[in-house]
Amino acid sequence: MGKAENSRIALPVGSNLDRFIMRNQEGFPFASGELSQLIRDLAYAGKVVNREINRAGLADITGAYGAENVQGEAQQNLDVAADIRFTRALKKGGEVAAIISEEVEDVIDLNNPRAKYIVAIDPLDGSSNIDVNVSVGTIFSIYRRVSPMGSPVIKEDVLQPGKEQVAAGYILYGSSTMFVYTTGKGVNGFTYEPSLGEYILSHQDMKIPKSGSIYSVNEGASASFPKEVKDYIASCKERGYSARYIGSLVADFHRNVLKGGIYIYPSTEKAPNGKLRLMYECNALAFIAEEAGGKATDGSKRIMEIQPTSLHQRVPFFVGSKEMVKEASTL
Repeated sequence: MGKAENSRIALPVGSNLDRFIMRNQEGFPFASGELSQLIRDLAYAGKVVNREINRAGLADITGAYGAENVQGEAQQNLDVAADIRFTRALKKGGEVAAIISEEVEDVIDLNNPRAKYIVAIDPLDGSSNIDVNVSVGTIFSIYRRVSPMGSPVIKEDVLQPGKEQVAAGYILYGSSTMFVYTTGKGVNGFTYEPSLGEYILSHQDMKIPKSGSIYSVNEGASASFPKEVKDYIASCKERGYSARYIGSLVADFHRNVLKGGIYIYPSTEKAPNGKLRLMYECNALAFIAEEAGGKATDGSKRIMEIQPTSLHQRVPFFVGSKEMVKEASTL
């Protein structure tokens, strides 16, 4: 389940993020503060990105940037802005040795050789939805480096399987902004209160229902889905399940965590290895799903056991309520 960096300590709903982090750090005997500060740095950058998203239409920073990222996808202006904000916050925080980002081809060495941690991040998932005012998000994973502190970052530091995550989370920018994270001892969600400038604990010890009645999949591509996926979708329809697909991974995932459901992005003819990135999207959400009582596979194998071979590796993704993922997968 990952390498826990805290222990579960109950706090009343309404506690702020800083207090929650501090109390949980005290409950972990080996914590020395770096991970706590790193989570604060991510939360702070999320506030900045939230501000820019909220004024995007007025500030004329929506739309395409005019370049493609390493994935071959058209970058949006806010993709670039979010990547800069998170990179800057993590560099100044000093707790991160290197970043791998969906928006950048190679490892970003932050020149903090004595830092313990590596961060994998999708700075702005679903950014093409900004123009139509649909929820988007940030996804992040945190790993402890395997090379000695003080030495250069090596390949083994950044290509670790998801089971080695020490923390993971996402920030959902929507009707309200939420910061959701786990350090291996449950999942907690904090809603941003802009008048206070604080994230307030609103969803303590989040749990995914064991089953649900929502399936989230891009049925427009269903003609090229594997037969097993087509059959599963047909069975969902026969049972009267609801199809809910926003096209913004964080938003779809968050809804299914709260209400129970399954998100599927299988292999297709166009994307035979799947479309979603193992390091920037799937590992983090798999860790969160499992900590909340759910499940995540590539259709046959547990996501967090996949050994990555490249920074931008893609995989099929089945995640959500445990019973639904079991049925849809071939485990």
